[in-house]
Amino acid sequence: MSRTRNAAVLLAAVALLALAGCSGGQKPEANNPGGAIIRTPAGDANGLRGATLDRPYALPAKSLTDTSGNEFNLVTSTKKPVTLIFFGYTNCPDVCPTVMADVASALTKLDKSVQDEIQMLFITTDPARDTGPVIRKYLDRFDPSFVGLTGSLTEIKDIAKAVGVPVEGMKKLPSGGYEVGHGAQVLGFGNNDKATVLWLSNAAIGDLAHDFGKLVEDNR
Repeated sequence: MSRTRNAAVLLAAVALLALAGCSGGQKPEANNPGGAIIRTPAGDANGLRGATLDRPYALPAKSLTDTSGNEFNLVTSTKKPVTLIFFGYTNCPDVCPTVMADVASALTKLDKSVQDEIQMLFITTDPARDTGPVIRKYLDRFDPSFVGLTGSLTEIKDIAKAVGVPVEGMKKLPSGGYEVGHGAQVLGFGNNDKATVLWLSNAAIGDLAHDFGKLVEDNR
């Protein structure tokens, strides 16, 4: 299979699997609003096992609110060499808790000195229900060091769009509740506040640990 064909196949996989998070329904191209193209399959010579992007996503200098009620700027408040970002919500029935547990497990496989160089951000896609205390209690189940952020849904959607993550509106359930469709990828940003790699919700824990360590090594 040619390199071009490999890239096309991986792009299709990213579009479909990234939208598998807590409801779907958006068109695959909505996963790629920034125009970045997935170029390399897992195991590429760059040393990363996640899906790499030919055009990095730049982290917007937008502010949200952390679980203590303090302002948190995505650029100036992220002090560590590597920042991981995931968009999800605490009532998500399956994908969100799985991804958060996988990230937490991958971090435990790294030396403490490497773990300390990584900051994990969880940005809610359901700010109506996800208050600061709710998010904090949820994240503490996985890793107390994880930072939870909320804001207006408009602000969150704008940030998500800037980094290639689709966020849908609310979808009512027969039970009377609702779910929120969103992309399920984890994005990895370096100390230049740009992401060139992402991991889908089905990424192996060993691959996550490998790539997290590699990102720290490259961004120290």
